[in-house]
Amino acid sequence: MVIQAKGFSKPGQYDGMPKPTDLKLVNIDIDENLAKGEMIVKALYISVDPYQRMSLVTFDPNKPVGGFQLGEVTKSNSEKYPVGSLVYNLSGWQSVSKINEHLVWNRVDNITPKIDNKFFMGSVGMPGLTAYFGLLEICQPKAGETVMVSTCAGAVGSVVGQIAKIKGCRVIGSCGSEEKMEYSKSLGYDGVFNYKTEDATEALSKLAPDGIDCYFDNVGGELSSKVMALMNSGGRIAVCGAISSYNAKETPLAPMIQGLMIYKGLRMQGFVVTNYTADNDKKNTAYSDLVGWIAEGKIKSRETIYEGFESIPEAFIGLFLGKNIGKAVVKV
Repeated sequence: MVIQAKGFSKPGQYDGMPKPTDLKLVNIDIDENLAKGEMIVKALYISVDPYQRMSLVTFDPNKPVGGFQLGEVTKSNSEKYPVGSLVYNLSGWQSVSKINEHLVWNRVDNITPKIDNKFFMGSVGMPGLTAYFGLLEICQPKAGETVMVSTCAGAVGSVVGQIAKIKGCRVIGSCGSEEKMEYSKSLGYDGVFNYKTEDATEALSKLAPDGIDCYFDNVGGELSSKVMALMNSGGRIAVCGAISSYNAKETPLAPMIQGLMIYKGLRMQGFVVTNYTADNDKKNTAYSDLVGWIAEGKIKSRETIYEGFESIPEAFIGLFLGKNIGKAVVKV
């Protein structure tokens, strides 16, 4: 089975909140004749992620929606990934797929110390690596500094906050419900506010009376402008996402930030995780650190798990309704 996007919207445009009818479930046959380096993979977990909202408009409607999954190799013509290997890969929304080695991000069954496989979807998957590189490579936090994280209870934000605490920082964040606030505090966040019910400027002024040094931005828009207004000179901003505008029918407007950046000497850098994972040494170091921190109990993880391949549309749409805490994942 695969899930395809059927004319989600016109290329280059967005058309509001995604709907179940924008996606279609299709049964396809897999050609099991394998060229060198190819394998058949049976999905165990499939990822749904906000970035897929933007790319759905450019996906070929005759191909599966692209994305990450964790699967078991059931047939192989690859020396690197024999039968039985667990591979974190980019075969997307497919229950069974035929892929080449280049679509495999990592083989996880031989990573030590051993952790639950579901962690490789979130805290040690693309979201965890995004948190790791965005915070440590771009924000470069120093012990004693204040780090602000938007969507702090999400798959990326929850890991960012915990890494920042490991590095000796004071960490504050924003999220959209009381349950998410409590979860974030249980991870070690020093202060959290509900952006839906509280004035951001007032809340941030109380939570960070001495200003903000680093901002990990997952949302963009007006909230981010308010955070930047309270940043200290020399502050660093990692721009990871802009979920506040992913479903906008028109391009939203926000206050100008150039004056703030000039006056405060702020450094802002957008990124995607593949900017860093192409370097195998960097990727292996990140895996080693993240797996070690999880095994030691320094990073805690929570998943919102949906059961069954057919639940992918529900899980995906739920991202934009704020239904997930931690990583949203489909168990096939």
